[in-house]
Amino acid sequence: MRRRRLVSLCLAFFCTMLVTVSCGGSSSSDTATDTAADEAPAIVIGYSNWAGWWPWAIAEQEGLFAANGVNVEMRWFDGYLESMEAFAAGQLDGNGQTLNDTISFAADAANGEVAVLVNDNSAGNDKVIVTEDINSLADLVGKEVAAEEGVVGDFLLSLALEEEGFSRDDVEIVPLETGAAAAAFAAGQTDAVAAFPPYWLTALEREGSKELLTSSEFPGAIPDLLVMSQTMVDERPDDVQAIVKTWFDTLAYMEENPEKSDEIMAARADVTIEELQLLKDGTRIFTLEENLEAFSEGEGMKHMPYAAVQMADFMVGVGFIPEAPELAPILDDQFVKALAAE
Repeated sequence: MRRRRLVSLCLAFFCTMLVTVSCGGSSSSDTATDTAADEAPAIVIGYSNWAGWWPWAIAEQEGLFAANGVNVEMRWFDGYLESMEAFAAGQLDGNGQTLNDTISFAADAANGEVAVLVNDNSAGNDKVIVTEDINSLADLVGKEVAAEEGVVGDFLLSLALEEEGFSRDDVEIVPLETGAAAAAFAAGQTDAVAAFPPYWLTALEREGSKELLTSSEFPGAIPDLLVMSQTMVDERPDDVQAIVKTWFDTLAYMEENPEKSDEIMAARADVTIEELQLLKDGTRIFTLEENLEAFSEGEGMKHMPYAAVQMADFMVGVGFIPEAPELAPILDDQFVKALAAE
């Protein structure tokens, strides 16, 4: 695969030289970047409605992928679970998903799943919303909870129940896609809902509804990631590196252009600017240094090698997965390390 990559790069170089000679108005470096981005097969990355992944819309709209010489198509999914299923089936080259969900799908993924970047940690944006008469997890026992089974809201609920001495079996899960789950709760059809933004905004429209618990109570438990296929990591590592660099370029763009960035993200998420600010507050975007720490070995949930073991053990225990996959291949820090070394 490396040899094929070398041949492709050589051909791209000679083609670039020809274009440069015939079109004297362009610089060779600009032309090389544009040619590489245009000629390479598009890398298709899925993402869905989570505040930590909305910046990818900025990268695509503002041409930041092309500026780094990589051809990327960002594919939006209204349903988070749908994006994970498409990725596991080999229909995507990458996807935005959490660590626990990556573990869940790892064994069955057609082309392997490898986390290469931490976008953020959920710091309150994952919530369990309940009716006004429910004031504790004990009150929730026996009640109906709308949740997208096996994904992050379900995981948060299960963690909280387990901590209080209960289990997921002590509530009645009403399995619905997260948007539909929030709508069902808002319409009075369930007693509670586990949801991520912007869907809990819909849930809170129900009179008397309130937060029972949030991800802020479980720091490090929900890291949100860019996960690429093992095939892509093996065959196009330079492009994966360019994508990781584009993420941090996007964060820099957001700092320099806050109003325009917010407009793009609000439009993509279909929320108002005011709602966007509220949702950003519950998302802790990770710096490059925090990425390095997250990928490193250590005790505690802020270290993903440790967190992955805890998550896998928990998911096996509650029946999310039949057995834990091999965890070491799921985490690949080579790209953030290479960027930090530049």
